[in-house]
Amino acid sequence: MNHSISRDAGTARTPAGDQLPGALPDALRAELSSFRRDLHMHPELGNQEFRTTAAIEERLERAGLRPRVLATGTGLICDIGTPAATADGRALAADPARPLLALRADIDALPIPDTKTVDYASTVPGRAHACGHDVHTTVVLGAGLVLAELARTGALPRPVRLIFQPAEEVLPGGAPDAIESGALEGVGRILAVHCDPRVDAGRIGLRVGAITSACDRLEVGLDGPGGHTARPHLTTDMVTAASRVALDVPALLSRRVDARAGLAVTWGRLASGHACNVIPQHAELSGTVRCLDLEAWRQAPDLVHAAIDEVATLHGAKSQITYVRGVPPVVNEPVTVQLLHSAMAARRGEGAIEDTEQSLGGEDFSWYLEHVPGAMARLGVHPPADTTRRDLHRGDFDVDEQAIKVGVELFTACALLDGDLAD
Repeated sequence: MNHSISRDAGTARTPAGDQLPGALPDALRAELSSFRRDLHMHPELGNQEFRTTAAIEERLERAGLRPRVLATGTGLICDIGTPAATADGRALAADPARPLLALRADIDALPIPDTKTVDYASTVPGRAHACGHDVHTTVVLGAGLVLAELARTGALPRPVRLIFQPAEEVLPGGAPDAIESGALEGVGRILAVHCDPRVDAGRIGLRVGAITSACDRLEVGLDGPGGHTARPHLTTDMVTAASRVALDVPALLSRRVDARAGLAVTWGRLASGHACNVIPQHAELSGTVRCLDLEAWRQAPDLVHAAIDEVATLHGAKSQITYVRGVPPVVNEPVTVQLLHSAMAARRGEGAIEDTEQSLGGEDFSWYLEHVPGAMARLGVHPPADTTRRDLHRGDFDVDEQAIKVGVELFTACALLDGDLAD
């Protein structure tokens, strides 16, 4: 299957960037940089984003908008270009023929220390915005503020919903709760960006089809009679059993699933025993199951259970398996990818767009795509002149803040061009 992006098959018109409204004003650009740095200094974990939620809510209300905090207590949604909200705070499109375009941001941080030496480093020990969610939040906020001004002048062709979602980093993610709270009611298309330190600031990466992978969590307990290391033949050698599970289960799975599905078990923890001369009675393993293919992901729990039981039984151990469903792959819908392509081409030209590969990372944006068409773009955040690469989920992760302007103007262009797609 060809996942590259067509350069000439777009359905949305692409006027020159200087002819398309919705550019980011300099004053707002400076404010958004300050807003992002404030979030960066005060990171909050999933479902604990109370300060973050309040900051977003205050800024949207100051712009004359009516955000609604989600039922979970953190995160919020806010409509632009729709009638006034009803009594319960919901605002829906007046005309079903004019569905909303949703812009989604995730707002939570990670439980790792910030190791950067910058004046906006995290002030919370052991917490950091090391995945760029502060940037995602700022981009959607900025796009919302610009689009609200366009809506006031009648220049917004379709209504827009901002979704600020909590708990993306907590499996199975905060997206299902946001959906349950009505985030997708009246929505016809949804967009998101994700920071990518492999892509230079000023550019985006696009891909049709799967752009992330499925990700589940796996916990395994092994039990059997232990004993003295002088008499291993009278025991279940739990260290050996655990080692064989760690080594043989991934190998077995590679022969039971089409290699193109990319089903992979990777262990992050193996623990057993307390003394050098005692064979333990218990061992534990934990790791992740990742998968490139949606159908293989649906089969993964049964396949993984069978492989673990087979290896454990061979070595005389009893297994207890906890398989925690995480997220399916993010599968980008072609028309929406073309919308992103057209919008970026209108703002910065074809040269600012590159094809991107499918990542083995998981993203709960995938849950929205189970309900409505949409797509995620890779937002370049690497400073072009910097030879150092700072990967996601590391304490030294940081971004070139030029990416904020790029993300805002990408989304505002999408909101304007989406009217062409829907006509």
